[in-house]
Amino acid sequence: MKKQTAGIHHITAIVGHPQENIDFYAGILGLRLVKQTVNFDDPETYHLYFGNEGGKPGTIITFFPWAEAYKGRIGDGQVGVTTYVVPIGSLDFWKDRFAKFNIDYTIAERFGERYVQFEDPHGLQLEIVEREGGEENVWMFGSITKDVAIKGFGGAILYSSRPQETQATLVDVMGLEVVGTEDDYIRFKSTADIGNIIDLKMTTGVRGTMGVGTVHHIAWRANDDHDHLEWQAYAMDKGQHVTEIKDRNYFNAIYFRESGEILFEIATDPPGFAHDETHETMGTHLMLPPQYEQFRDRLEKSLIPINVRPLD
Repeated sequence: MKKQTAGIHHITAIVGHPQENIDFYAGILGLRLVKQTVNFDDPETYHLYFGNEGGKPGTIITFFPWAEAYKGRIGDGQVGVTTYVVPIGSLDFWKDRFAKFNIDYTIAERFGERYVQFEDPHGLQLEIVEREGGEENVWMFGSITKDVAIKGFGGAILYSSRPQETQATLVDVMGLEVVGTEDDYIRFKSTADIGNIIDLKMTTGVRGTMGVGTVHHIAWRANDDHDHLEWQAYAMDKGQHVTEIKDRNYFNAIYFRESGEILFEIATDPPGFAHDETHETMGTHLMLPPQYEQFRDRLEKSLIPINVRPLD
């Protein structure tokens, strides 16, 4: 049996002050804050989720914000660059928007596509690219309308400490297809219409160190709980050291660190983000997993106050 992931489920990163994080991803990039919750392993820290209007897999970036944490270093063993996809013809809008908010950017080309590359306030490397694929994001915030809004992930650039072994994992375990090579990159594609392009850098550099401004892990999609169990057994059979299944409330998760030292997660598409609050109210209140509900008063006092605010 050969399995294939549809593509990226979510990407999780470590950042600094949570209000700066919200101002950038909601206020400037126009993503929807679809969930305010806490880090299940450190409940006095937020876990914030941003995505499209429906919070669908392939659009979700999540953050652990630590206001006073040490700076990390982007390098081998990490997702180096997170790619967002926008509608055809919208790059000029985004360049103008970045100029408006004094965000420096550069233009790059890769595999015949033009990218606008920039950083978030805490040093995460981001880029946007125009593509046809992916459904329109109808979430409108500030001056961002649906004809220019970020649709979700285009994909990511992976920095591996052992690129050949990471290549083998992407193909033999995750089921991605090699679709091109250019300079020191190999391009892979999955079956979804969004979050489906991975560029693997085939040369190594400095080793990454975890901290503010770095990606913690990249998560791949499983269809449902049954498919997830199959993925757990399948990855183990392929020689990966896979964790037990962890209930993350909005999906179930398993983890393994592939041979190039990048932390991979496989997450279920369901149940999604509207099962503990309505679709209309997603992201507007602090939602706690059952084991922490008894500590709500203490946690609400210890967490830094945040709000979503238009910056236009």
